[in-house]
Parts: sequence; structure tokens; C-alpha cells
Amino acid sequence: MGQDKYIISIDQSTQGTKALLFDKAGKLVCRTDLPHRQMVNELGWVSHDAIEIYENTVQAVKNLITISGIDKENVVGIGLSNQRETSLAWNRKTGEPLGHAIVWQCARAADICERLEKKGCADLVFQKTGIRLSPYFPAAKIAWILENEKGAGELARGHQLCHGTIDSWLVFKLTKGKAYKTDYSNASRTQLFNIFELKWDEEICGLFGIDPENLAEVCDSDACFGETDFEGLFEKPVPIHGVLGDSHGALYGQGCLKSGMIKATYGTGSSIMMNIGEKPVLSTHGVVTSLAWRIGGKVNYVLEGNLNYTGAVITWLKDDMNMITSPQETQQLAQEALKEDNLYLIPAFSGLGAPYWDSHASAAILGMTRTTGRKEIVRAGLECIAYQIMDVVEAMSQDAGIGVNELRVDGGPTKNEYLMQFQSDILGAVVKVPETEELSGIGAAYAAGIALGVWDQEIFGGLEGREYVPGMNGEARLSKSGGWKEAVKRVISRERE
Repeated sequence: MGQDKYIISIDQSTQGTKALLFDKAGKLVCRTDLPHRQMVNELGWVSHDAIEIYENTVQAVKNLITISGIDKENVVGIGLSNQRETSLAWNRKTGEPLGHAIVWQCARAADICERLEKKGCADLVFQKTGIRLSPYFPAAKIAWILENEKGAGELARGHQLCHGTIDSWLVFKLTKGKAYKTDYSNASRTQLFNIFELKWDEEICGLFGIDPENLAEVCDSDACFGETDFEGLFEKPVPIHGVLGDSHGALYGQGCLKSGMIKATYGTGSSIMMNIGEKPVLSTHGVVTSLAWRIGGKVNYVLEGNLNYTGAVITWLKDDMNMITSPQETQQLAQEALKEDNLYLIPAFSGLGAPYWDSHASAAILGMTRTTGRKEIVRAGLECIAYQIMDVVEAMSQDAGIGVNELRVDGGPTKNEYLMQFQSDILGAVVKVPETEELSGIGAAYAAGIALGVWDQEIFGGLEGREYVPGMNGEARLSKSGGWKEAVKRVISRERE
């Protein structure tokens, strides 16, 4: 082998599959993408074709090797990050899926959760798994498959059924059925894993009618998950040496390795995650507890909050309100808006998520005056993204007893300078924006590359980017954040009265 060593990272997300190539300096040198079909039926069920995802994964890597022009024998390891919670079942002997994968957004298993809620099991589930009973998690999805997919029950009874998340499916297929494994980050999001005892919880599995014997082996996130030749692409099989759920991958890629470090991913919605160290804390402020990862034999826990409408507010301003023709316009409009205008937009289009959890709240624009116009509404749309993230960061800070003086961010909206400066101002914290966008894939690559000795911990210092420092005085910050909280209170209290 020559001097060149490469790590390939696969980022299997909701919309498609990316293959990313990293060189021995940890630099992203090439990327390929393949989308897959989003299947939504008349009942609103959201599905993916698991075979299509596997075939796209193999093809994306083949395309990556071709486009990059590298000597494929210099690829020394594979990392994998995946869309979390999307669940499927397949025949252990044949490797054939039973129906399509049920996507994380799909609520078809709501009845199963309601059943358990009526039985009084919700608190037990939360106390052991750190997450609230919901059809979005794999536990209810797998239970639905066992109850509804033909032949699933029989295969399960004979221990010939595999079921789990996309990472375990891809590892199984890439290793030709030799490895049926998942990592701690993905296991902690299934609602079947005891985050205190670090094992599949027999009692919780029993509630959902799932035999823990049929679940994947849980491995360290930087373990060797098996070897793959990508359907004959490599003459010598390459080890899969890092697996992480995508949000966990982004936390790792951002270098949030110590307790109190926090990142926010801005997309259609947002995921905010805080590393809380080696001891779990159950939230009393409306966020959830999961495992960040287990790397080098050590577990780290996280608090996580998810928001439905962050970047989606910009889309709403563009497509529904026709106030802008592109997201790029929002920056200048916000800067030109009247400074004295105290407008708040509460984007509760489908209720409010963390930390309020009011599914009945309605969206509202509050504080309009005669001077309120298009620019002020666009600015309020941008600012509501930062306010929502502030709410979640404050909830985590209270749960963990840790002050936040820095937020690491990623995702498309982080290019907006007004939004990033306002985020820094309203938090009273430094906001760090890296140049690169592929944080989930970077995290999986780093986990694999460090485990294989390609890089050491110094690799985390290599992310260049921009810093925003708070410039707002304390009085103005308190006034603005207090106004936001009052506005949210009015929306919630009106609905609950």
C-alpha cells in the first residue's frame, strides 16, 4: 500500500445516501449522492424500500471510487451514519425484507402506543429508556411489523427474524449476513434499550411483544462491525469500523466530546444535543436522554431536543406567504427591518415541540403595530428559529446544571449571517459555524479512522469556520427573550383554557 490512506463514510439519510471520501489529513476530497423514493400512501404512512437503500449504498461507493480516481486498495476503513428510528424487519436466512422500512416520521404505530398508555406503562418506558412513549421510535414500529406483516410472527418465534434500524440492515447486507449488529447510539433511540443498564430491556421488550433474542448485538460505536467488499468492488474486504446515528455523528464530528459541549443542526427542523458526560440525567424540562455513543469502551450520554419548524419557517415565508423568492433574501430584509419593532412569530403550525410539548398550540404572529411590514415579519421568522433553540438550550442547561458559553452549529441556515449573529446575541454565547456541512458523515469517518489508527484526537482541531460573538447588552437580551416567552405563553394558555 502507498502512502495514501482513505476512509469512506456513508451517510444514509432520510432523503438519500451520500458516500464521502476522506484523505489521511482528514479532509473531505470527494462526495457522491443518490436519492431514494419517498413513498407516502393515502393513510399518510411514510415508507422506504430497504433494498433500494442498500443498492444505492453500494452504487454510491462505486461512483465515489470512479469519480475520485483513487487507488481503491488504499481505502482502509468504512464509517456509517444513518437516519435514526427508521425501522424494518428481514428474514435472517434469505436477507429479504418483510415489507418496506417504516420511516421515522411515520405514525402508523400510534395505536400501539395508545394501548400501552392506557395500561399505565408510559412512565416505566421513560424511566428506563429516557424517551417518552411515541410511535416515532422503533419499539412501536417493530411491534407493528410483528402484528401486521405476513409471516413476521412465525419467523420471530423461530428466531429467524432480524429487526432494527437502517444501520443494522446495512451492516447485515454489506457483510453478506455475517454481522447482525447495531451501536449504542442507535440502540438508545429504539425505546427498547435500558440506558442505565446498557442492555436490551426484557420488560420493555415484553410490553411491545418483542423477543430481545431477535435484536441485534450492541457494539461500541467505533467497534469493527464486520468486513465488506461492496459486491466485489474491493479485492480485499474492508472493515466497517464506525457506526453512529446521524445526530450523534454530527455531535462527534463537531468535537463535542466533553460534558457541557452542545451542537445544533439547522434543517427543516432542528436537533439540539448536549453531551452530559458519563452519567445519565433524566430530563424534567421537556427534552430526552439518550446515549451519545460508546467509544473506546466509555459511554457518553446526551440530552436532546427536537424542533419541527426552524428552516421550515423560511420555506413557509417563501412558498405560502410569497414574502421572499429565495432564503438568501431573508438576511438583507432582516437587517433593513425597523429596530424598534417587537414582533414575534410562534411557528406552532403542528403544535409546539421541545420543551413545551403542546400539540394543540396554534401558530401566531404577536406584537404587530402600524409600522409592521414585510421586512419585520421576515425578521421575526428568522428570529423565531433562534428563540426556539434558546428555549431548548436553556432546558438542557437546567437539567444538566451546566452553563452554556458556546454552541456549535451546522446545516443550511447557518449560512445566514443575521440568524447566526442573533443566535449568539440571544444565547449570550459564542456560535461556531464550520466551513463543511457533512458533519454526520465526518463523525462516522472520524470514529472509524481513529479506531484504525489513521488519525488521532488532534483531527478534531481541523474544522475551520467562523465564530459569532455576542454583541447585545444584557438588558436588551432579557427584554427580547422575555417578550418571546410571554408570546409563547399566550399561544399555549389560549389553547388550554
